[in-house]
Amino acid sequence: MSRHPFSVRAACGALLGVLLLSGCAEREGLYVQGPAIKPSPATGPVYVADAMGQPLRRPTSVGLTEFTGLSDLRWGDWGGATARATGKLSGNWCLPGCAEKPYDVTVTLSGLEKQERVAYYRRATIVPDRPEELPPSAVKVQLQGIRLSVPAF
Repeated sequence: MSRHPFSVRAACGALLGVLLLSGCAEREGLYVQGPAIKPSPATGPVYVADAMGQPLRRPTSVGLTEFTGLSDLRWGDWGGATARATGKLSGNWCLPGCAEKPYDVTVTLSGLEKQERVAYYRRATIVPDRPEELPPSAVKVQLQGIRLSVPAF
């Protein structure tokens, strides 16, 4: 009877394990066949969030900031890299005149940010049809590159 039966068995088991594992490994590395998998583009609804963070799809009116609102929006493009609409501009900076007669504008949404299952526009640019009709107080209003609210997920 051997004095160290456990250590001999352990050594033999370890040697056998090394031999089995080394026999299974390929020397060239992993072989992959076929084209690489391409990530699929994100699909799903596209939104613009109003000043309160409410997601809207093709809104007919939207408060872009606490001072600037759009109404009577008619969207020509929606869901792509940019969205464009014509509509009416008003805000507390042009009261009381624009309450009854808002200004004709073109709005462009851009900066589409894709999230897990949805996307949001991040910027808005407003171009008045007749800038000369805007009141002097409009000089203080941001109409270009307006940063829009985007919910965090």
